[in-house]
Amino acid sequence: MSSHRRLVKHFSRKSGPRKALIRGLMVSLVEHGRIKTTIAKAKELRRHIERVITLGKKDNLNSIRLISSRLANPDAAVDLVKSIAPRFKDRPGGYTRVIKIGRRPGDSAEMAFLEFVDYDYKSKIEAADKKTSAKKDAKKDDKAVAKAANKAKRVASTLVAKKRKGLRQTKNKSRAASHASR
Repeated sequence: MSSHRRLVKHFSRKSGPRKALIRGLMVSLVEHGRIKTTIAKAKELRRHIERVITLGKKDNLNSIRLISSRLANPDAAVDLVKSIAPRFKDRPGGYTRVIKIGRRPGDSAEMAFLEFVDYDYKSKIEAADKKTSAKKDAKKDDKAVAKAANKAKRVASTLVAKKRKGLRQTKNKSRAASHASR
């Protein structure tokens, strides 16, 4: 099949699954600010997301409804209109960029990052580092709590065993006394 004059990439999908793929990628881009995908998908997605951002710059009810129908996620639509579109109000277009990052090991597909041009990856890295250090601290706390719980469990089980042993000894003494009196 020839690719001349083709306006849309089909991605070996029928129209419904293809629309769902593009909607999902657009929602992910709005939520995260940067996504990793194949170059072909990134280039196709760029067409759609740029149109949606241009619509969002109008910031009226009709544009929010149109964006919501194109994203199929009302929260992402409101987020796009309220936080992303205002960042580009003075920019006439070109809100995203494609950064090639090499080939995927499994199938050797060319991969790329699609991100907004004002995406700040350094702050995202710092936030991720803070998050991982917080998780490590939480794991240490969880381990300390688990260790204390295990110790308490062992102490309780030894106390129960001693109590059982004492009961057994008491029963044996009473049995012996009753046998001796016969």
